[in-house]
Amino acid sequence: MSTPAMAAPSGERYSTSQFQLAMTAFTAILRRDLVVTGRELVAFLLQAMMQPLFFLFIFGKVLPGIGLAASGFAGLLLPGIVSLSGMLAAIQGVTLPLVLDLGFAREIDDRLLAPLPVWMVSAEKVLFGTVRGAFAAACIFPMAVLILGPSYEVRTDRIGWLILMVVLTGATGANIGMLIGTLVRAEYVSLMFALIFTPLIFTGCTYYPWAALDRIKWFQVLTLFNPLTYCSEGLRYAMVRSVQGRELATLDIHVTVAALVVGIAGCFWAGARMFRKRVVS
Repeated sequence: MSTPAMAAPSGERYSTSQFQLAMTAFTAILRRDLVVTGRELVAFLLQAMMQPLFFLFIFGKVLPGIGLAASGFAGLLLPGIVSLSGMLAAIQGVTLPLVLDLGFAREIDDRLLAPLPVWMVSAEKVLFGTVRGAFAAACIFPMAVLILGPSYEVRTDRIGWLILMVVLTGATGANIGMLIGTLVRAEYVSLMFALIFTPLIFTGCTYYPWAALDRIKWFQVLTLFNPLTYCSEGLRYAMVRSVQGRELATLDIHVTVAALVVGIAGCFWAGARMFRKRVVS
């Protein structure tokens, strides 16, 4: 008596076998990237967190300590630093290797020889960047405890939202990195960092809450075109404690999550299309 699998049409058995083979190759490539990052963990942490931690130290510890910033400013700043760290780590983890892979040496061809559809090669890079960004964002919390000391305050009743926002921040950065990496040539990488990263950082509500910009309406509207704004505001919703029963005014969390999901889907679609154009001749 034949089993259901044995009785299935040969075409169905073939597609199932191909899917399993593709997932095995996908997992192996992802594991390789994670192992390489693990071996370079110190360099990764220095690259991803040096700038955010100095910002946190100066604006969250030094300025309040000498009376040039409000004592509660560290609580407003920390979510922005977490989002900045996750976003930058994810973008750098995808963009820089991808630019090199698509360069003159065409190192990407090694991955294209694996039994994977082309879109899964780009999806693996995005997933790796998401893990990298989420890990970098999570590493800020123990560092913040050491830097801020008694000023460290993070609410624990919205831990589910916090985890979701950390993952979405990493995913947003990874998909932006995929899009940038497929659009920018290797010789323009330095220019790209200057033209894209600086506006991204300073218009992303990293160092100030979005609601506080209501007196500068044009700038408040401008920040809504920056995905980092939604990451920062979502993390503020999940992290900042209420003061005397009053919640901090932030962008609506459901709007924030919806905007990030739409942005992630759009960036992945555009990035995957550009990736295919670059690698398939």
